[in-house]
Amino acid sequence: MTAYLQCLSHTPLVGHVDPAPDVLAEVDDVVAQARERIARFDPELVILFSPDHFNGFFYDVMPPFCIGMAAHAIGDFGSAAGPLAVPRELAEDCATAVLDAGVDVAVSYSMQVDHGFAQPLEFLLGGLDRRPVLPVFINAVAPPLPGFQRARLLGEAIGRFARMLDKRVLFLGSGGLSHQPPVPELAKVDARMADRLMGSGRNLPADERQARQQRVISAAERFVHDQNSLHPLNPEWDRQFLDTLGEGRLAELDALGNDELSAIAGRSTHEVKTWMAAFAALSAFGPYRAHDRYYRPIPEWIAGFGALAATPEHN
Repeated sequence: MTAYLQCLSHTPLVGHVDPAPDVLAEVDDVVAQARERIARFDPELVILFSPDHFNGFFYDVMPPFCIGMAAHAIGDFGSAAGPLAVPRELAEDCATAVLDAGVDVAVSYSMQVDHGFAQPLEFLLGGLDRRPVLPVFINAVAPPLPGFQRARLLGEAIGRFARMLDKRVLFLGSGGLSHQPPVPELAKVDARMADRLMGSGRNLPADERQARQQRVISAAERFVHDQNSLHPLNPEWDRQFLDTLGEGRLAELDALGNDELSAIAGRSTHEVKTWMAAFAALSAFGPYRAHDRYYRPIPEWIAGFGALAATPEHN
């Protein structure tokens, strides 16, 4: 019974709109070091908290949380595609434990996931199917959204379940920090886009998917030259958030409302609730020590880009 945590920002723009070579090398080194630490830990089970970007979850049914009993990555923006190695019975047991703990969570036997899930598995573990993984979706872009408190309670419930397993468990949080790429809002789109958000976008034709990806790439290119073309990044808030997690003050974020967070750091900043859930899961193993912190605002990726690891003090 041991645990390790790694949180890491993801970006669909890597390889499409990249920062200067020295910045890219810096990020590559952060990822490589995290990958080496995880390899030394040698996880027997990965529990991955990630959002979606209207690629797998839509307004036909939009749960705040969902645990995958099986999952398949679509390979958007050139990310890895294919099935995740989900141990079905263990996933079912996890969902039961979370519900028994009083946290409402949906389940999916055909979860479709995008780069938010694929990138950490690819970058940190070498592929989608290298380790058994429980994929946990947290809604971060489709209001109404779960708040920090609910994400914390979800993480704590999953952490207590993981603590009962005789396994080396790796918790991964994928997403954030401050950012607001051009994700459509249901209240502000035309009928055709509304239909896509209602579920018809689940299997986009290749030309539409390419056009959608190009819109994000073009927005990033504009943002590099004009950081008021989208919601500005907020490095001050990002660093404070990393402090809060690193110091174990998780419940202090319970009072931060969703509208307030969007105004402070951008509508997609709600992805940091994956980090909250991961740290809350680790906290079920007792006090922890955070380490290997990294942060840099990277306009080319429309992101406050960060990484943070943590280990229980008594592992």
